[in-house]
Amino acid sequence: MAHSLPNARQCVAKIDYSAYFRGNLVDDFGIDNILLTVTGLVVGLSLSFQSSNGYERWASGRRYWTLLHQSSRNLARTIWINIIERDGELRKEDLLQKLTAINLILAFAVALKHKLRFEPDVGYDDLAGLVGHLNTFAKEAHDTQRLVPPQKSLWKSVGEYLSLSFAESNPRKQIKRAKKPLGHLPLEILNHLSVYINECISNDTLSQSVYQTQAVNCLTSLTEVVTGTESVLDTPLPAAYTISIAQITWIYVLVLPFQLYGSLSWVSIPGSIAAAYVILGIAAIGREIENPFGDDVNDLPLDSYCHQIAQELDVITASPAPKVEDFTAHEDNLPLYPLSKDGYSGWKDRSVDEIRSALRAKVIANTTPLNGSSYTTLSSTASAVMSSSRQCISPCG
Repeated sequence: MAHSLPNARQCVAKIDYSAYFRGNLVDDFGIDNILLTVTGLVVGLSLSFQSSNGYERWASGRRYWTLLHQSSRNLARTIWINIIERDGELRKEDLLQKLTAINLILAFAVALKHKLRFEPDVGYDDLAGLVGHLNTFAKEAHDTQRLVPPQKSLWKSVGEYLSLSFAESNPRKQIKRAKKPLGHLPLEILNHLSVYINECISNDTLSQSVYQTQAVNCLTSLTEVVTGTESVLDTPLPAAYTISIAQITWIYVLVLPFQLYGSLSWVSIPGSIAAAYVILGIAAIGREIENPFGDDVNDLPLDSYCHQIAQELDVITASPAPKVEDFTAHEDNLPLYPLSKDGYSGWKDRSVDEIRSALRAKVIANTTPLNGSSYTTLSSTASAVMSSSRQCISPCG
């Protein structure tokens, strides 16, 4: 796993480098501090550019997953509430089809997570049960060997821990070694969702045009999420910038001890180490967050996002679409709370003028200064206002 801070080897090398040149080769190898000022400005601008670019990609990744979360909620609610269930045996069929479609919404999120991590199979524990019934390219190319974590040598493990780029594996290795076409699982899932929405429109279970448009817009948003996240993943900082920034940073770090020697003497050794630790750490952070879709500590928690979507879809489907009268005419419904604790039936027996008068009294009561948030004070204020309002209404009636 990549680390944001420079490893111990770099710091030890700095100590040996400074001590060797200052203690063994020359008596005074200092350089004028003007070079420190000029190169420091260039290094600062370079690191700022790299860090800003990395954070922009990280923030873009989060923004697209927020859009996925929002679209998933809207599409699931549209399917569950606005697609009607027909009578008889068709009711059971419609219900199971709605559940299948909502499961495909979760399957889309999980499949996108694996695709962004270059995991092209369908046999993962969190995905197999969601897409096993779909006819997809990834299913035909299923290979159990992809699910087995590769064995790493001690040298490779140490190299990855120390953030040595030449020791890190190519994340696209499994994709390049595939013997069959892997397709594009998230898009194939969207195809199935589109077919379902089209079928509901055809059989009039989704007959209102406003909800048809809403469902299609959600599918369009999910397509935008795929395109946007792939753009973030496949558009790294150009190699020219990456190489140039690395060269400028290392030249500055290597020359830094000689620029500090004239002013700090032997203290320039720990000073150079501390400065290198900070500078190389900032550079490493910029590289670390360029790809926000991995499973490192600084990456977006995609597993948590998918788990949250799954929980919310379960909440949506936990009960059938409620009837309006079931929650509006309920006795525990307090329409004018906190102005009044009278229930729905109590206010139903009053006139429209009394209800409107109470609504006006509620505004006046809420603008009256209160000591704290006491309900008793608000209630007494409202009662006085309502009493005054009734006296004004009665003669007019």
